[in-house]
Amino acid sequence: MSSDEGGGARAARRGLWVEEPARRRRMPDPVRVSAVRAVLVVAVTLTQATITFFLSLTGSWLAFPMVLGAVAATVMATWAVLDVWITRQTWHQRYGVVSEPSSTARLRRREARRAARAARAARKLAGTARIVREDGPLAGFGRN
Repeated sequence: MSSDEGGGARAARRGLWVEEPARRRRMPDPVRVSAVRAVLVVAVTLTQATITFFLSLTGSWLAFPMVLGAVAATVMATWAVLDVWITRQTWHQRYGVVSEPSSTARLRRREARRAARAARAARKLAGTARIVREDGPLAGFGRN
């Protein structure tokens, strides 16, 4: 038996793809889009700043226009990073609240359901076939 066969049997038991749980939850789509945009803008800005630095060292005539472009790109990169932060905060304000009912709210809902069931059972025993509304369309005329 060769060493390849033994390794193949071990790999067959374990499986090729092992799913691992994520450490953190995935970012929401709008936040992820703005983060990708910010990374691209910052990467272009850093590249432009590097080229500007080397052009300045060589004394090229392109150094001055590139410095102006690098300053404008730095402002854009700052705005892109702020956009990620603002988008993240906005998303959390709109959709980030996890609403879980407290035990008190759950108990009140349970009591309300029991009371509604008891009222339905009492109406059924009394023989009322229709639901009587105090605020119905004919309430102004003294009829329900």
